[in-house]
Amino acid sequence: MNGSLDPGAAIERIEAFSANLAQRSSGRTRLLPVTKAFPITAVEAVRRAGLREVGENYAQELLAKHGDPVGGGPGDMAWHLVGRLQRNKVRRLAGIVALWQTIDRVELLDEVARRDPTAKVLVQVDAVGRPGRGGCSPGEVEGLVAHGTDLGLEVRGLMTVGAPGEVDATRDAFTTVADLAESLGLPEVSMGMTDDFEIAIDCGSTLVRVGRALFGDRPTT
Repeated sequence: MNGSLDPGAAIERIEAFSANLAQRSSGRTRLLPVTKAFPITAVEAVRRAGLREVGENYAQELLAKHGDPVGGGPGDMAWHLVGRLQRNKVRRLAGIVALWQTIDRVELLDEVARRDPTAKVLVQVDAVGRPGRGGCSPGEVEGLVAHGTDLGLEVRGLMTVGAPGEVDATRDAFTTVADLAESLGLPEVSMGMTDDFEIAIDCGSTLVRVGRALFGDRPTT
């Protein structure tokens, strides 16, 4: 989490990006700044730009920033976990994460429901079908959504990641996930990052997860 960051420039980029999203999507899509590997001043820039949602990939980093006074502490920012989740991390994150975006199996739903009974979650879908990626298959989505709902969780929608450098495969994946969400009556569709957010908007994304376009290249530790 070391590295320099120009907060003023970041604020300007966040404000411009948000305005662009609102215009291009007619207000449907909002920005989730992802501060992975950036210092706590990135979170302060998000706040000063008028946003109150922020994404983190790693449990330890989320906990550290959430607890930092500059990060606002409890209640000020809505923290989204957007990286792969291990069951043994759920207990420490319960009550802090506002939206668990990467739920992709029954065991995670069960653990989140046990530790955070009224949690808001997204089911992560691997619509590209690449080995080693998080996410359930499209055919598993309906069952996971139903299971989460039965547990009392608020299943808000679906999340997915595109295929880097492959426009057609990314568009197909985003379309598949957006159609699944619509068929299940789910309002939230989290898809699109710095390199493919425009495709995601066109395919119906309601939430794009962006880091590099806002804060620059990630610092090395």
